[in-house]
Amino acid sequence: MTTTYAGISVARKMHKVNTKDLSDSLKWKNSDEETHANPNGGLQLHQKWKKNRTNEMIQLSKDAELQMQIAAMERSKHFNNTLRGLHSIWRREHQNHLQDSTLKLMKDQIIMAKVYASIASSKKNLDLARHLLKHIKQNQDAIKEANSDAELQQNALKHAKAMAHVLSLAKEQLYDCSIVARKLRAMIQASEESVIAQQKKSQFLIHFATKTVPKPLHCLPLQLTTDYFLHDHIRNELADKAKLEDPSFYHYAIFSDNVLATAVVVNSTISHVKEPEKHVFHIVTDRLNFAAMKMWFIAHPPLDAAIHVENIDEFKWLNSSYCAVLHPINSENLKQYYSARDHPSTVSAGNKNLKYKNPKYLSMLNHLRFYMPEIYPKLDKILFLDDDVVVQKDLTPLWSIDMKGMVNGAVETCKENFGRFDKYLNFSDPMISDTFDPKSCGWAFGMNIFDLKEWKKRDISGIYHYWQDMGEFRNLWKLGTLPAGLVTFYGLTYSLDWSWHVLGLGYNPLISTSVIEKAAVIHYNGNYKPWLDLAITKYKHYWNKYINFDDPYLRVCNIFQ
Repeated sequence: MTTTYAGISVARKMHKVNTKDLSDSLKWKNSDEETHANPNGGLQLHQKWKKNRTNEMIQLSKDAELQMQIAAMERSKHFNNTLRGLHSIWRREHQNHLQDSTLKLMKDQIIMAKVYASIASSKKNLDLARHLLKHIKQNQDAIKEANSDAELQQNALKHAKAMAHVLSLAKEQLYDCSIVARKLRAMIQASEESVIAQQKKSQFLIHFATKTVPKPLHCLPLQLTTDYFLHDHIRNELADKAKLEDPSFYHYAIFSDNVLATAVVVNSTISHVKEPEKHVFHIVTDRLNFAAMKMWFIAHPPLDAAIHVENIDEFKWLNSSYCAVLHPINSENLKQYYSARDHPSTVSAGNKNLKYKNPKYLSMLNHLRFYMPEIYPKLDKILFLDDDVVVQKDLTPLWSIDMKGMVNGAVETCKENFGRFDKYLNFSDPMISDTFDPKSCGWAFGMNIFDLKEWKKRDISGIYHYWQDMGEFRNLWKLGTLPAGLVTFYGLTYSLDWSWHVLGLGYNPLISTSVIEKAAVIHYNGNYKPWLDLAITKYKHYWNKYINFDDPYLRVCNIFQ
């Protein structure tokens, strides 16, 4: 029997087989006649062979079967596996095309052309240098902002070929391994410096954008203030004075100059309580936003809850003779730090602590949290909420927690080495290193339950003043209220379960949905506040759902979802 087949090389080959050497199952008679008589003869022959082979296998003895297995194992030992996978080259879907090869080639050509152009200029070969610069521009014009070969200009390949020719000439005339290597190293260094400069610029611009009030949010208090005086709401009181001093109610403290953010905190809190008439919100703002804040809650009273808005400038006891922090806040050095263009913290100097160059540190509203008993002398407990939080559950159980004689109830933030005291305090100063443990766990401001009875007993305000006096002329901690809080409430903080307060929605895009949904309070601490366009998109809806974007004030100021 003669067989013909095509091998891997696609060349036809012929092979003769003696049918006597075939097993009985492979022999057939009059195959040509059967095939011509029956168009399906090939299929029938295959089925017949399969049936005969199956019968042979069934009739095999165990010894014969064992011998076959042994023979197969022996053959496998001599099997050449170096050609495995070669079959894939015949399948189009397995072909490994070099993606965007033209784009990558042209970018590499530009780099080498810049190298040779620099060398040519240094060797006074100005014609070649001009020629190289011309082709660099042509390649750059062909690439533009392309990210793949498909986005290249139609004549890109033509320019790449022309550049290849010029580079070949340049290599013949100018190539010197050491000089080329030196030029490439210089280019790498220049690129790194450019990247660092752009990163600094980006950080500065992000910082600037996050600390600038958007036009719609600037419009809102102006509209509210106008209506407040236009409709003569000056004498309107939002809450019964008896409620404001009743310790049996649930009291909240919010210190903010952001009307919309404060509204979200109040709305989200009230929407989860069972008895809103037992909840009192104490809002303190500055003179500039007092009328706007008050007008908002006159126009949008939150169910039966009590709202009391105060102006911080009317706290007569809050003066520099009593309040130590007013000394550094009003100091010329600190004002220079925040306002001077040529201060070392500007983008040109690349200050690593740029995030601490925040105008909020000059606002006494940010430090008012250390004077709770002075503001609310008749209350026993109060819950402090930052204006960049959203409440997702009923917070009333916090008032029932036994804090074991501690003053401050807060969620700890240390994970491994992150968030511990040595990240906030200057342990090179003996005053800090002799008093505090650098591995002590930090905690978060933003949602804190304060026991005001214990506060007075421990004289927390006195401790705060002591450390402020010590830190006025010594660099004891980083800027901000948290380091001051860590030293003030050291050993006096009760650790709450993490689910009460989840942080990071203002800077961390990797917080899981399950963690957020389990949280009683979510905190947009960081630069990307939910009311800014820079906010992390997937977190914005948690904040937006507590705003009625059809409100006339919001529509007038173009505040949309």
